[in-house]
Amino acid sequence: MARMSSQTVLISGASAGIGAATARLLATGGHQLILLARRPDKLDALAHELSSLTTVHTISADVRDSAAVRAALTKLPAFDTLSVLINNAGLALGLDKAQDASTDDWDVMIDTNIRALTHLTRLVLPGFVARKRGHIVNLGSVAGSYPYPGGNVYGATKAFVERFSLNLRADLHGTGVRVTNIEPGMVETDFSAVRFRGDDARAADVYRGAHPLTADDIAESIRWCIELPERVNINRLELMPTTQSFGPFPISRT
Repeated sequence: MARMSSQTVLISGASAGIGAATARLLATGGHQLILLARRPDKLDALAHELSSLTTVHTISADVRDSAAVRAALTKLPAFDTLSVLINNAGLALGLDKAQDASTDDWDVMIDTNIRALTHLTRLVLPGFVARKRGHIVNLGSVAGSYPYPGGNVYGATKAFVERFSLNLRADLHGTGVRVTNIEPGMVETDFSAVRFRGDDARAADVYRGAHPLTADDIAESIRWCIELPERVNINRLELMPTTQSFGPFPISRT
């Protein structure tokens, strides 16, 4: 099967975890990269690492600052050849039940996982449609399909991403623009450390003995989706570690 040739790829949340792993993998395939992340030190280190493999542009900005992202991105000549957006930036904060959760945490998750993702998508879509090619890859989660205690707003944001992805497919019918929602289960990155605000011991307990997916596993899934021939659109791709599956419905008995 003939695979897609070199493309210009924008990755949000690119400085660590799945974003950095995807950048490394795509660089080995000769794809040009635009890396967007908040932490300039990590971003610059990654760009330096990959500069011998491909062309790398960096944008140091909080993805929630749509105006700053727009100003920086539209100044790059590479923006005019952009063909893939990987909406990777996202987070979970806390694991409290809804009645105990922080609404400040809810706001950050909504702003990052929903508002920033939709704004960045809207920014690149006119160019994709005009060029009659492009690919939006959203990082969803199995939390968008399967609820768990404490997942409340995080899971709801990922359910939004899944539905937004499918609705984009409907809006983009006939344009040649592809849309994919990647929906991982447990992946060992700094996700849990962020969720638990740097409590590394608690974060490590999440993955202990579980043989979770790795950031490289998800990067490989993304690479496969974007390099398939343009006639192929992967709508949704759900993946879990073999050790993770489904439990029975809980019943509270009186």
